[in-house]
Amino acid sequence: MNPSFTEVALQAKRIELKTGHGVQCWHVWREGAGQPLVLLHGGSGSWTHWARNVLDLSQDREVWAVDLPGMGDSDLPLGALDAHDLHHPLEAGLQQLFGPSSLDMVGFSFGGLVLGYLAATHPERVKRMVMVGIPGLGLSNQITQMRGFREGMSQQDRRQVHQHNLQVLMLHDASMISTELLHQQEDNVVRDRLRRRRMARSDAMLGLQSRWQCPVHGVWGEHDALYKGKLEALKDRLTGCDLQSFHIVPNAGHWVQYEQPDAFNQILRRCLPVPKP
Repeated sequence: MNPSFTEVALQAKRIELKTGHGVQCWHVWREGAGQPLVLLHGGSGSWTHWARNVLDLSQDREVWAVDLPGMGDSDLPLGALDAHDLHHPLEAGLQQLFGPSSLDMVGFSFGGLVLGYLAATHPERVKRMVMVGIPGLGLSNQITQMRGFREGMSQQDRRQVHQHNLQVLMLHDASMISTELLHQQEDNVVRDRLRRRRMARSDAMLGLQSRWQCPVHGVWGEHDALYKGKLEALKDRLTGCDLQSFHIVPNAGHWVQYEQPDAFNQILRRCLPVPKP
């Protein structure tokens, strides 16, 4: 039985940083337990994109999950519109928490775009990085079936839209969409202040790769809607960096770490091994 989002949150220490870009919210599990691992969530999300991973991963090390600027409980930086506007605010938070330390970092979807910019502009910050289902490679399918929200919608109508969108984009197995997940999805979506993102449909990551100075690993779900019919071509889009490994997780959609947490965590441990004490 997986713990609820609330139960996972209660096992974390919540930290609010005051940066020059507004308040930035972080959660950490087992602070002081070893090498930090930093997790960056996807679009219209929050730290909860990692809710099925953090307790297990924190058995080996301390695990940090941010609410990216403009999402979750973190303030939107002045003038920020897309992923390329968030890496400097994120670096300001990392500097407060970790000083100049080089860190293992994982970026999921939109968070991978932010991580790509961070690794290009602050290469000394990223020790090793794992890109999970990232867009911005000039290869993503356009998801035309997504539904929007209308003014005056009832809560039930909004929940039906969330259920549809989760099934179309995020999850392969629709039976995983619980009432609790719909509630959390609603909470995340209403707190997303970066609504008009365009960079995910670009090829921005192709031009940044040559500036990455760390080992890179890739993880995708077998049924990722963004790359249906194109998974084999993904490797060719990552030839400009030090790609160490490339993993396709069976029976998983775009939100691979939620749908197949055990398999994902095992892969992450192989990509980012930590020395035994």
